[in-house]
Amino acid sequence: MGAVSSSPGLPSGSGSRMAPGSPGYRRMNLALFLAGVATFALLYSTQALLPLISGEFRVPAGEASWTVAAATGGLALFVLPMSALSERFGRRTVMTASLAVAVTLGLLVPFAPSLGVLVVLRALQGAALAGLPASAQAYLAEEVRPRALVTAIGLFVAGNSVGGMSGRVVTGWVAQEWGWRVAVGVIGVLAVGCAVAFRLLLPAPRHFTAGSLRPRVLARTVRGHLADPLLRRLYAIGALFMTVFGGVYTVIGYRLSGAPFSLPQGIVGSVFLVYLVGTVSASTAGRLVGRLGRRGALYLAGATTAAGLLLSLPASVVPTLLGLVLITAGFFAGHAVASSAVSKQATHGRAQASALYQSAYYVGSSAGSTVGAVAFHAGGWAGTVGVGLLAVLGVVAITVLGSRAARRAARRAPVPA
Repeated sequence: MGAVSSSPGLPSGSGSRMAPGSPGYRRMNLALFLAGVATFALLYSTQALLPLISGEFRVPAGEASWTVAAATGGLALFVLPMSALSERFGRRTVMTASLAVAVTLGLLVPFAPSLGVLVVLRALQGAALAGLPASAQAYLAEEVRPRALVTAIGLFVAGNSVGGMSGRVVTGWVAQEWGWRVAVGVIGVLAVGCAVAFRLLLPAPRHFTAGSLRPRVLARTVRGHLADPLLRRLYAIGALFMTVFGGVYTVIGYRLSGAPFSLPQGIVGSVFLVYLVGTVSASTAGRLVGRLGRRGALYLAGATTAAGLLLSLPASVVPTLLGLVLITAGFFAGHAVASSAVSKQATHGRAQASALYQSAYYVGSSAGSTVGAVAFHAGGWAGTVGVGLLAVLGVVAITVLGSRAARRAARRAPVPA
């Protein structure tokens, strides 16, 4: 795809960008929603199945969790290089190619003969999916009017939540009847349908301008983003929120399938319907920022997540489920607020700015999956909750630092004549 600054006869400014209510905006939202569904359904397709994978390969939770950590780690490692390709070849091209490779690998995953092969396939799948998140946010920043950006990114994040939910619920019930291999195969077929619909629906970009693939240019752009204190804080916040989320949802299957709950696999998978709460909280992030400001919204998201962690401690189904509702709502709201703030803050190299956020975010996911599983093995659910509370404390501390930095900057600002 060549460089395009605007469509013929259209101005290149924000007036030619898509606005809420226009046909192009609706098609774009649906396309990226489906891309988000496919991405999270594939990325976390084994998470609800970890007890079954542990049983088949006779490994503990910590080793089985690598089927999740390898995928998110592969994404974290390759998101920056893939964002550079999107700067050169276009957002839509890279997103389409990434989905095509990822769904192909998704159809191979059910045939993995060993845990080692399964982990390798999952790592490759995560690397392929790396072309989606950063490219999607850069596409939105370029093609959507600024006032609609938080809402548009929130809808993309909502697609992530639906994908994560549907993947886990479907795999739970299918695995109960036919095993984990058939379950992940069904997710692969679902992702194929989403990928085809995405390519047919996504409007051609009007404001993309091709950049350079030269390593020096890329390195300079990355250094510039990492030198920005606000971007650094947002990257850390994304990583910490995802540490909580990755840890909780990696081990929740073990907790609910073991004593004293002893729930069947289908019911355990259905617990992930809680993701619908994330769909709502992510899609309303724009209104939340409008009322409370970015930092106020982050404080609320952190407090909600911490309350959910504490509520989930009793070994009883009802408080555990209510705790998951709060954890999910807080996480998705915080993620939508932080990721949209990155897109607003970066005035150039948006794909790289978003890629750095996504890299930190998925490093947090890998860390949460692994550390959360180890903490669960060592101290039970309370150990996983402890890891999550430390991460939330980090979010609050970083946001406080941001508030203080903003006040200092305001005091130094010149007084208008």
